[in-house]
Amino acid sequence: MPEIEKVMIVEGKSDKLKVKRVIKEPVDIICTNGTISQTKLDEFAENLYDKDVYILVDADESGEKLRRKLKRELPEASHLYIDKAYKEVASAPDHHVAEILFRSNIRVQTKFL
Repeated sequence: MPEIEKVMIVEGKSDKLKVKRVIKEPVDIICTNGTISQTKLDEFAENLYDKDVYILVDADESGEKLRRKLKRELPEASHLYIDKAYKEVASAPDHHVAEILFRSNIRVQTKFL
């Protein structure tokens, strides 16, 4: 079985389900559950260095805090941003999430575009 090359880091389970629903290619989706320990960050940095890493977190204070931490540990990662009007990945419309992913060269279900 080929190894999955793309990894997406999201905050919660509902974010993961939202992304899973719109994508059309194998992407390893990791939930941080809003917070992340230094140990876990180090583990990410070690395990993800040769993969395409995408970070999609909520457009709120805790999401930005997490994004800053991840930026330090994973400087090569691509940062994806949802419109601040939706605040959370989980509450953003499917078509909005699909557009963000599509613009980052992640294959998505065409019905959402």
